[in-house]
Amino acid sequence: MEVENVQKDLVVDVAPEEVRLALLEGNRLIEYSRESTKGESYSVGDVFLGRVKKLLPSLNAAFVDIGDSKEAFIHYLDLGLYFTAFDRFVRESNPNRDLSDLYSNIPLGPILAKEGRAEDYLKPGQMVMVQIVKEPISTKGSRLTAEISLAGRNIVLLPFAQKVSVSQKIASKEEKKRLESLVTSILPRNYGAIIRTAAEGKNAAILVGELRSLIQKWESSWKKLARSKGVGLLFSENSKTTTILRDLLNDSFSNVYVNDPAVCEETRNYISLISPEQEKIVKLYNGKEPIFDHFDVTRQIKSSFGKIVPMQRGTYLVIETTEALNVIDVNSGIRAKSSDQEENTFEVNKIAAEEIARQLRLRDMGGIVIVDFIDMETPAHRNELFNYMVQLMSSDRAKHNVLPLTKFGLMQITRQRIRPVTKIDTAEQCPLCHGSGKIAASMAIDREIEEKLSYFVVDKGIRNLTLRVSPILGPYLTNGFNSFVRQWKRKYKCKLKLVEISSFSVLQNEFLNEKGEVLD
Repeated sequence: MEVENVQKDLVVDVAPEEVRLALLEGNRLIEYSRESTKGESYSVGDVFLGRVKKLLPSLNAAFVDIGDSKEAFIHYLDLGLYFTAFDRFVRESNPNRDLSDLYSNIPLGPILAKEGRAEDYLKPGQMVMVQIVKEPISTKGSRLTAEISLAGRNIVLLPFAQKVSVSQKIASKEEKKRLESLVTSILPRNYGAIIRTAAEGKNAAILVGELRSLIQKWESSWKKLARSKGVGLLFSENSKTTTILRDLLNDSFSNVYVNDPAVCEETRNYISLISPEQEKIVKLYNGKEPIFDHFDVTRQIKSSFGKIVPMQRGTYLVIETTEALNVIDVNSGIRAKSSDQEENTFEVNKIAAEEIARQLRLRDMGGIVIVDFIDMETPAHRNELFNYMVQLMSSDRAKHNVLPLTKFGLMQITRQRIRPVTKIDTAEQCPLCHGSGKIAASMAIDREIEEKLSYFVVDKGIRNLTLRVSPILGPYLTNGFNSFVRQWKRKYKCKLKLVEISSFSVLQNEFLNEKGEVLD
């Protein structure tokens, strides 16, 4: 399955309390994430000023307070080679100093020894600059590093470093030399960089512009550091929208749809910086129906995040997530068996492998994953299934390892876990019965809606209304020449537009005014 050649669309749904992102490959939901716009969040890449709380000599590590209810963890090996430079910068920063002069004149040495001890460099109460590399999961706090880096599309900026490295995936020696010389010539003192594979062939203007923006982002945090008296966020990585674009953007990325003008402009500006020729792929969505409904994302979420995941021709997966590992069971269901049972089993397992690779990305499942495929007798089929799974997982950004099937038909997959698994409860409480199991007779629903319409038009004087209903209730109200909706428009002399919402339950309905506000 050549995923690279499949059209990719990013759909961004901006709401008051959260931003939801859906990555579609060939109109099929592959990745889904949510970013809260309210309250404290602890995301990979965020940089904090933290306070050392407790040393753990037996683990050669320490707990660090970054403001979360769960104390974060940093190991000695995550302090980085030039921790002493970061430590001095934190200690000597104050509002009265020239921070640029301070930064550029701090010596980088001595390099931390590989077999050193955390207690030689950390003390309880000490303020340290740290970056999240793994988000809080279950009872565990964030995993931290003191080796700060700022990732761009083409370049990763390394404060307090002196080396410029080039991606090994760039084959041309001439191109490697060009990129290294270019970046080295424009890097200020006490900065290093990693040149990513995406930089290959990029002109100097794009690389210089991106490098300057990363340096400016790092240096803009200095004033906050100098003024800070306690624990707090210094700066965040890019939003999830731009992070996905930074890691995935390529020629097959055809569209980025955003339903908010401000976020659309922010996204367009980011793409103009990292890949100017693709700026036109960002499009503002102005449709009447919700953006996730328009692109069929809502339905795919509902069908993909349950415990049981249906697949082709009656086959299905059962997915269980525990503290220790994730378990996926493959079932052939009611699928009609062919005369060759072994061939039929192999076909079902291949269908399951495709869905499993998708589910791992979609739910961002990390740690150990055990897959119980249907038993196959032929060794060739087991080897072919293993190779097929490796191929399907090749487009997964998370670090992973796939092991061959055991004699019991089990496949072990390890996948990098840097954030909690995405869980969505697809079971809904009925908004009409509120869990009681009893609702008003469905025959009376038209009368109930008309009473609400009468109240809004006659009593409140609102004459321009939108009625949002489920896809099942919609046809019932609009069917026929003399439908309920036509009758209500004539009777109450009002404008009434009916919109079907795929996420609504059977008889759910609500009225909106001209401004799009829900009427109570």
